[in-house]
Amino acid sequence: MESSFSFGVVLAVLSSLIIAANAIVAVAVLVLIHKSDGVGLCFTLNLAVADTLIGVVISGLVTDQVSSSSRPTQKTLCSLRMAFVTSSSAASVLTVMLIAFDRYLAIKQPLRYFQIMSGLVAGVCIAGLWLVSYLIGFLPLGVSIFQQPTYQGPCSFFAVFHPRFVLTLSCVGFFPALLLFVFFYCDMLKIASMHSQQIRKMERVGAIVGTNRPPQTPNDFKAVRTVAVLIGSFTLSWAPFLITGIVQVACQNCHLYLVLERYLWLLGVGNSLLNPLIYAYWQKEVRQQLYQMVLGVKKGLTSLLLLLSARNGGPKGPRESSCHIITISQPQLDS
Repeated sequence: MESSFSFGVVLAVLSSLIIAANAIVAVAVLVLIHKSDGVGLCFTLNLAVADTLIGVVISGLVTDQVSSSSRPTQKTLCSLRMAFVTSSSAASVLTVMLIAFDRYLAIKQPLRYFQIMSGLVAGVCIAGLWLVSYLIGFLPLGVSIFQQPTYQGPCSFFAVFHPRFVLTLSCVGFFPALLLFVFFYCDMLKIASMHSQQIRKMERVGAIVGTNRPPQTPNDFKAVRTVAVLIGSFTLSWAPFLITGIVQVACQNCHLYLVLERYLWLLGVGNSLLNPLIYAYWQKEVRQQLYQMVLGVKKGLTSLLLLLSARNGGPKGPRESSCHIITISQPQLDS
């Protein structure tokens, strides 16, 4: 019981951090979209929305873990909760893939990028992404082999879903996505290296020399770096859970459910907290917008404190004297 309560507290803290971090990044990206109308930023916003939904859904599991009630959540309700968790996680992973493809397309076809990736195409991609995500998440509810034959509670992933579902997700989703990630990264790295060599050649022949500007670092490497960090966090977060789930399917006598649900599943869900931190640190425009938002909040709080201090009869004397001196000396400056 104590272990379940501790797990519930961890879930509560993790869900709160996920919701707060992604909500802040979502607001920053919305402001950036309003300023620049960038299509790629829509994918970043969709990632923040998907990760926020993960935080909201797992917060509903906290009650089952910390409650002392002897009656567990009904199996249907628990299945729906875990289906929404799986759908939101699938949407997050698919959005990361979409962002990687968007960066890849911008480097591979820089002249045709804005013709290919229009607002309509981006909207269709996002709509299709959510449709596929919900089909994946609710698949166990319609396929009996993906359901556990018995349910005793408390509500958890493997309390209602069979490890065969994890095996299917790994073979059909995770490993193909990882291979696609690696392909995007390798091709982007090759293109970025070619662009860098071309810039160096132009500098050598004097095309850039004499402009009084330092050598420029191609933006391609920034995109490659962002994709590399996304691939790394995605792999490190979800690979242990999915691989251990495959082991559980292969070894029926191995009781790995506690490790899967208490540690490895939390590690995978924690990827939703890493994503906003990655964009807050690695993506320059998001980082700058967050900095401006912090400055705005700080300025607003300072003004509010000064206003409250003035209403409550704040410190007088020196302030009134300085204002009086400025008032008297002002005509002399004008003259």
